[in-house]
Amino acid sequence: MPPTHHLDGKKILIVDDEPDILATLGDLLDMCVTDSAQDFETAARMIEKNTYDMTVLDVMGVNGYELLETANQKEIPSVMLTAHALTKDNFDKSMENGARAYVPKDKMFEIDTILEDVLEEKDQPAGTRGKWFSRVKDYFEATFGAGWLNK
Repeated sequence: MPPTHHLDGKKILIVDDEPDILATLGDLLDMCVTDSAQDFETAARMIEKNTYDMTVLDVMGVNGYELLETANQKEIPSVMLTAHALTKDNFDKSMENGARAYVPKDKMFEIDTILEDVLEEKDQPAGTRGKWFSRVKDYFEATFGAGWLNK
């Protein structure tokens, strides 16, 4: 019997303006039931209408911060995924606004493990740098510079 995942059967909304990212994430999260949206309006309607266990939101191109606010109102844990908004300021803004994780698209192929980390730590306050953070910390150190968290 194959090992079970915390993600098995979870319903996840993936929002990104790039169709190839949506397709890749859908493939990587094949153990889940996934919906996808390529624009803000569609995603906002889906969040309002449907029940999700989690959302994965692009920061740029789909107004990810406003979608994060909508997801927070419905108590849906959200993970921010970005390439173009990969800055310390956007990391801080995501975490301060209630994201459960902030993931560079370069780490997208680890998304299943990161989402499992987030689900395992769902009782932790939003904005907590938990197990998921240990998986991307070295990437952030290389991108933002040593000691970036202390600045």
